[in-house]
Amino acid sequence: MLNIALFGPPGAGKGTQSDYLIEKYGLTYISTGDLLRKEITNKSKLGIAAQDIIAQGGLVSDEIIVQIIENTITENPDSGGFLFDGFPRTYIQAYILEGLMLKLNTHLNCLISIAVPEEESVSRLLNRGITSGRSDDNEVVIRTRLREYHDKTLPVLQFFKDKGIYYEVDGRNGVDQVHEDIIKIIQKELSKKLLNIVLFGYPGSGRGTQASRLSKEFGLEYVATGSLLQNQFKEDTAHNKKLMELYENGDLLPDEIVIKLIEQMLSDTENVKGFIFKGYPRTLVQSYILDGLLKRHDSSITMVLELVVPTLDLIKRLDERSHTDRCMPYDSSTANIVRRLKQHEANTFPVIDKYDKAFGVKKIDGEGTVEEVYRRIAAEVESGFKQIR
Repeated sequence: MLNIALFGPPGAGKGTQSDYLIEKYGLTYISTGDLLRKEITNKSKLGIAAQDIIAQGGLVSDEIIVQIIENTITENPDSGGFLFDGFPRTYIQAYILEGLMLKLNTHLNCLISIAVPEEESVSRLLNRGITSGRSDDNEVVIRTRLREYHDKTLPVLQFFKDKGIYYEVDGRNGVDQVHEDIIKIIQKELSKKLLNIVLFGYPGSGRGTQASRLSKEFGLEYVATGSLLQNQFKEDTAHNKKLMELYENGDLLPDEIVIKLIEQMLSDTENVKGFIFKGYPRTLVQSYILDGLLKRHDSSITMVLELVVPTLDLIKRLDERSHTDRCMPYDSSTANIVRRLKQHEANTFPVIDKYDKAFGVKKIDGEGTVEEVYRRIAAEVESGFKQIR
């Protein structure tokens, strides 16, 4: 999801640029003025409250504004993102927007300010007044509006400068050049976004096979605790043997060991489009650890998938695997297989439930050929890339 705040003084050409961006990225336009008028026209509860305030000569409170914006966002779940025109207008509203974005499990990607000198703005608006017939396009009103804009927005712009997501383009350039400059900023921001996938599924569901192929075909780094351990603990010591024995039996490894391995991988990996995690997190504690690790790298989980396979099919697959060179110690008997499945259920179900409540878990039918299952997962991954781009 792409979220942009577009700023600029009257006459900067925000309207023209907004239209371009909405069409190019499939964004939903959010202007508090437009939203208020819509609510009032629809005679909604919030609209009636706002109309009463306006009728008494008052300013509509931030309490009402934030509810209207939240409703608009939640009512457009399939939107490619949101374009905020002139919001937030105050320092307080900047904090409100940040809190609202966090609540909705998203964030503002960038604030783009179209900078235009005052005399240029005045000239443009006076010229517009000749053709528009708008009574407010006279020099006295124009300069008052410009002064008000600069006085109110300066603290807001500083807020986002401190966040490191403030960008400025020269609005004196032609419409096409300004548009090109804005697109460069957006593409730069989008290139920072990683698609981080957690792939869940019982042992035998095919997670390893699917995750490995997804990593190659989508440019994702494959994070599997088993592979990390094998690379890290090549030295033949009693301690390393114990750790590998725990892993191969399907038991939980000490969190302090796994954390260091994953954090090292996150730090060392470059030029990937994201990460796909298989076998981690397996517990609620590990899920919070992973959230924290990704946050330290200015990232987060963006998609959670679960391969769903009937229990009897899982047992059959694991039994068949026990006769191959891919056999794991817990494949050695039906009793061990069932124990491992129950252990997975006890540890991992609470993690899946947590993610499902946070932003939804996509369940993928794991039955069929490897190719059939892959196509189902790949379709979700492709959709995920579209959402973050």
